[in-house]
Amino acid sequence: MSIQASVEEILEDIKKYSPYPEKVKLIAVTKYSTVEDIEEFLKTGQNICGENKVQVVKDKIEYFKNKNTDIKWHFIGNLQKNKVKYIIDDVVAIHSVNKLSLAQEINKKAEQSGKTMDVLLEINVYGEESKQGYSLDELKCDIIELKNLKNLNIIGVMTMAPFTDDEKILRMVFSGLRKIKDELNKEYFDNNLTELSMGMSNDYKIALQEGSTYIRVGTKIFK
Repeated sequence: MSIQASVEEILEDIKKYSPYPEKVKLIAVTKYSTVEDIEEFLKTGQNICGENKVQVVKDKIEYFKNKNTDIKWHFIGNLQKNKVKYIIDDVVAIHSVNKLSLAQEINKKAEQSGKTMDVLLEINVYGEESKQGYSLDELKCDIIELKNLKNLNIIGVMTMAPFTDDEKILRMVFSGLRKIKDELNKEYFDNNLTELSMGMSNDYKIALQEGSTYIRVGTKIFK
């Protein structure tokens, strides 16, 4: 199946499974894809691609820089402070902000670049195998300082899916994330947290049904 056919199938799934399909954005993890693959992906009208390796981002941005293409790069995956300087000028959103020190570094680089960076806070939810994100207690300790970072626009929360095919566990994790988002909105963000993302390693249809607004579909498209 071609990339375009795969994307069209995903778009149909979005309409079928998501409670608000108009809000869903695709994130194509293109670490293993060629620029020709991305060009085919862009023909479908989707304009958001994700990357999880800095040099891959830079190489592909260089390729598309002089092309008349509305391609927007989202950085996903683990981001260390020493990598921030390489991507701050080239991406529009960072998915996994999991420590105050990282947020401060992103904010500093964004300020130097004269831009505001959209970020999602990575939060640990019970049942996960990945424990790289904030615990809720840690996040609440940092929340005021995070909100005071002028060049960061906190738009939502995300979590990593546990590596399991157990639908019950996946839904439990996503339900927990949604409750955390609602709690944070009520206490701190005046309902300004609008985005919900789950690093799905399994069936993206579950993430759609559970309200995810960012869907990682790299495996589906670029296998």
